[in-house]
Amino acid sequence: MLPRRSAEMYFSGVVVKQRALTILWPAFLMAGVLEMLVFAVVDPADLRWFGGESLNWSNQAVYTVTFLIFWAVIATAGALMALLDASPEEINADRGRTWPR
Repeated sequence: MLPRRSAEMYFSGVVVKQRALTILWPAFLMAGVLEMLVFAVVDPADLRWFGGESLNWSNQAVYTVTFLIFWAVIATAGALMALLDASPEEINADRGRTWPR
């Protein structure tokens, strides 16, 4: 669990940046590992659309798009985990809002 932080730190964006990097960096590393595992057994040239037509993309394009998809999915899972792990005080911290109280 993360240590408690003041509302000023939330408002300044320090905590948001730190939490974003805490989620995105491990997701980046795991997306790379997942891509290596997937493409160790799947040949990008053999990929097909759902209707059976060949993908007709270069290998590098397939690698890039799959990496970005893996990164987005893993980062989303990490962000949901961070949201569920946050305390009510962190979620409901006053960030300078005046309405509604």
